[in-house]
Amino acid sequence: MITNTDVLKALENVMDPDLGRDIVSLHMVRDIRIEGNRVSFKLVLTTPACPLRAQIEDDARKAILSLNGISEVFIETSSEVPSARRFTDKENILGVRNTVAVASGKGGVGKSTVAVNLAAALAKSGAKVGLLDLDIYGPSIPVMMGISEPIQMTSEGKMLPIMNYGIKMISVGFILEEDAPLIWRGPLVMQIVKQFLRDVDWGELDYLIIDLPPGTGDAQLTLAQTIPLTGAIIVTTPQDISLIDARRAIKMFEKVDVPVLGIVENMSYFLCPRCGEKTEIFSSGGGEKTSQKYDIPLIANIPIDTQIRLGGDEGKPIVISNPDSPQSKEFETVAGAVASMISILDMSK
Repeated sequence: MITNTDVLKALENVMDPDLGRDIVSLHMVRDIRIEGNRVSFKLVLTTPACPLRAQIEDDARKAILSLNGISEVFIETSSEVPSARRFTDKENILGVRNTVAVASGKGGVGKSTVAVNLAAALAKSGAKVGLLDLDIYGPSIPVMMGISEPIQMTSEGKMLPIMNYGIKMISVGFILEEDAPLIWRGPLVMQIVKQFLRDVDWGELDYLIIDLPPGTGDAQLTLAQTIPLTGAIIVTTPQDISLIDARRAIKMFEKVDVPVLGIVENMSYFLCPRCGEKTEIFSSGGGEKTSQKYDIPLIANIPIDTQIRLGGDEGKPIVISNPDSPQSKEFETVAGAVASMISILDMSK
């Protein structure tokens, strides 16, 4: 007769390739039930955005079916997102497990586009996601997410995020008139950043995606010094001037001890919709060279695409408007890589 011990022993051969350990030692196997020739159990992954979910499920099913007398396997898959925060000297954001900064060394590389679609891809996977627009002088999240409502306050004086597409959002754009210029000096900017970090009722979030202003100035430094950032994503384009600035951003995060989870090369190429010819408008290979130089994974090459631009202009990110497109799949790759890297960081704490 097959026992729970037999099931666990069989599942010890099933590895999570990202974490490099078996699913039993990772405590992913729960609630084993054996009923005649049928085995059922819960498989609890570290993120709903796990890119290897199907592989792990398939390997687990094969491992159980290798047991004598077992012909049926039922796996109920869920997730529990860990918190990979490593710092104890910074103030946590209540209810937020992980904070991911999306940064760029210069403007015009599509940083906000990546932030919006990353948040949408994570939310689509089933994660609880927030999006914080800290691009103080150029807040674009309200337009790109198709929402323009005033921020409401709780009875305790906390700001309530505005929800769209299952994502909770806060942006300075929600508290300004559309054409109002932002003429704020450094100290006021820092005050606003700290208020957005501490005085928002986010509830429970697995991931808070933070859209930073371009560059390596006060806002980024204040952010890194104020809260325990889980990690950062660097967005660049292939040409040399963008990559030089991207490398500065990488070095800045190194100095404040924030892990860079990966590099996203945006506008990597243009694929002609008529003939299918691939044109590398902004050169090629720069993201890969930067990845190799700093030992940081290049996690996606996003093409120039009209649908991505339209999604931003019309307030409906391409991950939402056209989820089956190759472009959306690239953003889902970014989401899966970010989630995997956070799980790996949690293992190394």
